[in-house]
Amino acid sequence: MIKPTGGSLGRQLYRMTWPMLIGVLAIMSSQMVDSAFIGQLGTQPLAAVGFTIPVYQLIIGIQVGLGIATTTIISTALGAGKQGEARQLGSLVLATGGGVVLLLCLLVWAGQQEIVFRLGASGSLLPLVREYWLPWLFSCWLGAMLYFGYSLFRAHGETLLPGLVMVLTSLINMVLDPLFIFTLDMGLAGAAWATVCAFGAGCVVIFTGLLRRRLIRLPRHAARIRSGLTRLLSFMLPSTLSQLVPPLSAMLATALVAVHGEHAVAAWGLGSRIELLSIVVVLALTMAMPPMIGRLRGSKDMEQIRQLVRTAMTFVLLWQLALALLLVVVSVPLSHVLTSDGTTAAILSGYLWRVPLSYGAMGVCMILVSACNAMGMPRVALVMSALRLLVCYLPLLWLGSMLDGLNGLLLGAMAGNLLAGLMSWHLYRSWCIKAGPASGRAAAKAGF
Repeated sequence: MIKPTGGSLGRQLYRMTWPMLIGVLAIMSSQMVDSAFIGQLGTQPLAAVGFTIPVYQLIIGIQVGLGIATTTIISTALGAGKQGEARQLGSLVLATGGGVVLLLCLLVWAGQQEIVFRLGASGSLLPLVREYWLPWLFSCWLGAMLYFGYSLFRAHGETLLPGLVMVLTSLINMVLDPLFIFTLDMGLAGAAWATVCAFGAGCVVIFTGLLRRRLIRLPRHAARIRSGLTRLLSFMLPSTLSQLVPPLSAMLATALVAVHGEHAVAAWGLGSRIELLSIVVVLALTMAMPPMIGRLRGSKDMEQIRQLVRTAMTFVLLWQLALALLLVVVSVPLSHVLTSDGTTAAILSGYLWRVPLSYGAMGVCMILVSACNAMGMPRVALVMSALRLLVCYLPLLWLGSMLDGLNGLLLGAMAGNLLAGLMSWHLYRSWCIKAGPASGRAAAKAGF
């Protein structure tokens, strides 16, 4: 259980973050290994995977939006001593999230040809997409269910078991990847089936844990179901919209990159995965901070919340700068490890020289979005996400591409992230830091 006061905030944040950090790092490392194996199959399989990134981010956006709502409403119920209500809300989260993500996966499967063509894929990639997307979408649904289970544990202040399960699923995936892809000669689809097996094993462990700890319970009355769904959806909708802006932006960014050819899309897809690995600490912090902020908010300790956010931002800026410098140093050899194609490797190397230098600013934006959601200001968080991507990132991406081709596009991505970090900090200071939750209501009245 998280304590709202007492003890060092830094120590509490560390205790909540490190299991998530290890788990997320394991997942990202597994994805990088997955990309390396797929990269050995050639440029077209790598490009086919690159076109899944925006769709995957869309699915992730929905599940993270629900996860934010889960953490907030359940931690609030626990803070009020309503254990039974928290367990019933947990059941509603699993049912609602599982149904929504399943419907989305079915829609994506039905419209896969139109989606990849809209993103700029050539007709020659369609057979590979059809081969890969069925097991891949199945793995997306299993991964979403696993994430909802993680969210329930985090809402109850427990991050150790979710972190361990993340490591377990990553190890299973890394072991099965070469077996399915090369030994059993399943090719690109083998990578997705390996993930299905890994996530399936994780679901068995995490849901067994939920049942043993009695963290979920079926609501007994229809009125409880309606009330719980109302509360869940009222917070989920703005939070999910905030999370959907990045994948929608990623789709448009992929379309801009596709103008420069399949090698560019393949390199961009690899760069996106490196980006996910690079911001692993930020992702872990955004998972660990909301339960802490929720409890502090319940005790009306706004100064502690501000201190917590400042601590997280300072760490993120220093950490991301160190990682960016490391990526610059290893950009050339790392590019050749991840792909055997010389042209793709050269583009990826150029990506690593530029874009990671802006990851610190992007991390600050992510921290502030997470903090605003946990402080009960999802509309302010939505504005931050929209400004970051639709006002800063995409316009500069397009402008750079128009002025200097692929090189300009990469510089535009870097400049867009830097500008987004500055704008997010300005919004946080203007709407959140001065008056706390009251400013969130003021922002809503002002049109946010």
